[in-house]
Amino acid sequence: MRADRRGVLAGGSALAATALLPAGCADRPLVPGTLSGPDMTRGHRLRDGTYPAPSGPPARIGIAIAGGGVAGLSAGWTLLDAGFTDFVLYELEDETGGNARSDRNAVSAYPLGAHYLPVPNREAKALRHMLEQFGIITGADTAGAPRFDPLQLCADLEERLFWRGKWQEGLYPQSGLSAEEQSQRDRFYARMAEFRAARGADGRPAFASPSAYSSQDPHFTALDQQNFSDWLTQQGFTAPALRAHLRYCCRDDYGTEPEQVSAWAGLHYFAARRGWAADEQGDAELTWPEGNGRLIALMRARLKDHIRTASPVLRAAPDGVGVLIDRFDSHRGQTRQTSADCAILAMPYFVAHRVAPALSPARGFSYAPWVVANVTVSRLPRGPGAPLAWDNVSAGSDSLGYVVATHQNSSAGDGPSVLTWYMPLSRLSPKTAREALRSRSLSAWQQIVRDDLLQINPDLDGAIDRIDVWRWGHAMIRPTPGFLSDPARMAASALSPPLLLAHSDLSGLSLFEEAHYRGVAAAEAALRARGHTFTSRI
Repeated sequence: MRADRRGVLAGGSALAATALLPAGCADRPLVPGTLSGPDMTRGHRLRDGTYPAPSGPPARIGIAIAGGGVAGLSAGWTLLDAGFTDFVLYELEDETGGNARSDRNAVSAYPLGAHYLPVPNREAKALRHMLEQFGIITGADTAGAPRFDPLQLCADLEERLFWRGKWQEGLYPQSGLSAEEQSQRDRFYARMAEFRAARGADGRPAFASPSAYSSQDPHFTALDQQNFSDWLTQQGFTAPALRAHLRYCCRDDYGTEPEQVSAWAGLHYFAARRGWAADEQGDAELTWPEGNGRLIALMRARLKDHIRTASPVLRAAPDGVGVLIDRFDSHRGQTRQTSADCAILAMPYFVAHRVAPALSPARGFSYAPWVVANVTVSRLPRGPGAPLAWDNVSAGSDSLGYVVATHQNSSAGDGPSVLTWYMPLSRLSPKTAREALRSRSLSAWQQIVRDDLLQINPDLDGAIDRIDVWRWGHAMIRPTPGFLSDPARMAASALSPPLLLAHSDLSGLSLFEEAHYRGVAAAEAALRARGHTFTSRI
């Protein structure tokens, strides 16, 4: 969801319901809908090694990209931007996009995962270059600050919180706080402002986005060795309202509880964002009905002649000259080989280490499972207090609330619309949560989603026409304590041609900015290895 959101201040009703509901598969859906997600069959077949052996002579390619999420598409976009065309991108799924994928129905496009991009920091040069190419950045002011297309910035009202029986603007409770709670809130945000302005002994910002530009000063990196919850306690940040808000923020960006998030990652959420834009738009978000699927579509359109979907890469091994790749053509039912000068594995590390035998096991890499539901409604939700916002959250739910897909459409009127509802399964261990994702029926998930929505918007009773549920078993990397110094992560980040990795996993932060940076960096490394002349964007 988005930065500066709310905390779950009560209950946990939605996730508690998942523990009580039967796992049955034959019960009838409450309303029309689908139960879907990434292709588990192909993924598990790769894990189990049941694809057939290669047949036929190897094809030849300059650079192979394995994985069509944000990192892989960014790598391909960078190659084309540099004038390099001798590459192919292979993707396991039938569509590219990773957890920035989207879908649409007769009412609206909608996200299946990530749904916005913050205005980039000054240091995010490669990302800003791409946004200029897409026409999202339209110019600059006299100081050089980029000017964004206003129609692609989030329209008012951006966010509201259901608190004490009515909606309020903003995502931090504004009423009923004790003097001590207000004091701790103010002290916390003052401390975050200090971190945002801080620089290390190496001259770099303490926290940056992309995180590769962050300071390596041990004064800051040592924060990775403890969890965020303990750090907060040590600093005297114990007020229930504040801790609940910070719990929400950890679940929001990382799908993980504060005690399982490193203090460095917890602080990065607040201290790294310094959006650079004209017209005082630095704190704004770029969003679209389909969420970050808009950016995926723009990259995919440029790369369409280089993309091969339904083509999981099974093995990538250096062969003394380049990299020999085995990939399965799902359309023809054959495993084929490709010989490449360089290969970029733009896939989660838990997959990459199975594909590339030279990589270390993925013991330090842990992934957060999520459920995303797109709820088609015949009328827009209302409620007492602040009017409907783009981002709508309840203080009494374990869900992360919902965003309104038609928010950017000024002609949406009173509906119909699609509400995109999010819930990380962070109260369960990742393994247990993935079991719940596999075993629960569509009707069970629909009941959880419907009950959660009607708790905060009883006016939607009778207006819910459809609930489509999307399950992410490995939605995002969990930035657990010690992950920044994990040997496997550090070794993966230091790989050099002919075999390179590119994924937000390497940053420990599942953010568009991180995946984009990793894709660009890997593509530029591959270009250098081939002696190709280009202008670096990072």
